[in-house]
Amino acid sequence: MGQGPLSGLKIVEFAGIGPGPFCGMLLSDLGADVVRIDRKGPRQEGGGRGSPADVTARGRRSVALDLKHPEAIETCLKLLDQADGLIEGFRPGVMERLGLGPDVALARNPKLVYGRMTGWGQTGPYAKAAGHDMNYIAITGALAAIGTSDKPVPPLNLVGDFGGGALYLAFGLLAGVIHARATGRGQVIDCAMSDGAASLMAMFYGFKAGGMWNEGRRTNLLDGGAHFYDTYECADGKWISIGSIEPQFYLLLLEKTGITDPQFQHQMSREEWPQLREKLAAVIKTKSRDDWCAIMDATDVCFAPVLTMDEAPKHAHNAARETFVEVAGVVQPAPAPRFSATPGVIQGPPPKIGAHNDEALADWGFSADAIAGLKTAGAL
Repeated sequence: MGQGPLSGLKIVEFAGIGPGPFCGMLLSDLGADVVRIDRKGPRQEGGGRGSPADVTARGRRSVALDLKHPEAIETCLKLLDQADGLIEGFRPGVMERLGLGPDVALARNPKLVYGRMTGWGQTGPYAKAAGHDMNYIAITGALAAIGTSDKPVPPLNLVGDFGGGALYLAFGLLAGVIHARATGRGQVIDCAMSDGAASLMAMFYGFKAGGMWNEGRRTNLLDGGAHFYDTYECADGKWISIGSIEPQFYLLLLEKTGITDPQFQHQMSREEWPQLREKLAAVIKTKSRDDWCAIMDATDVCFAPVLTMDEAPKHAHNAARETFVEVAGVVQPAPAPRFSATPGVIQGPPPKIGAHNDEALADWGFSADAIAGLKTAGAL
């Protein structure tokens, strides 16, 4: 049994990339027993799979099956018979062609919550087309709103794959499990990254409807348009972030920077923002990042240094909260969020592919003879 609030929850994850593994990591970090079905064969070892650096694969057990064998398909179905939930991230129709579609799985286990992760969703004109995070957020308005005045800039994979995808799948899966436990009825979760990214834009669509948001990038309150909500380069080439939106925080910013220029009293004058940004940038450039940290750290300016991934784990706040941990020599984020009574924990390092063939199947009710038979058939 895993440690955490999801201890006892049983999930079957069909190995994929990006948001699928991240969703599995989140569930495992909070104690779920996640068995990952890996494709047997050497190709699966590429790209870091099975190495300690494969961070989003941490904490679950790997069973390597050759899904070309009917015995392997039946093994998957027997696992699903006992599972609370399933995670898969293939294009629409792939699981059906394997004989593992929701109609088959739910007929055997009516309480199963069948989580489907795709970029475009199970339906719609784009449903069967290839794509990546940037494409999925492009049709939601999110990508157009993020970047410089010159061009949209992909915000890593945070908005589509992980925010709009993995987090919504985890949320949907757990909601489905609650419903299944109350009613005995499972269901299919159609989790499209494009849908999730659109949902994440809810506040901004509200701003636009209320006349508080312009289409142009870096012309708005929260997109770097305002001089008091932006990043600034320091004398040493490092950067700081300033988010002094509220009037009292803005006044403290002026105090800490020593700015007395009366033009800065026009905080919400949008037409003056570009000029005020230039003036503030010139002031920030007079000191190093460490100097500004000494002046503004842990104050109500709404300030933080912009840290690299090398620097972040060493920052005093992150260190005090143990926001980052080291597993098998790899520094990585610790489980989140935090629970007072049932804290989550990294259940183990990323598994080698097939490392738990015998152990996981035995724990899920397969006999030694059945496991041996799968090996003899070449399915395991």
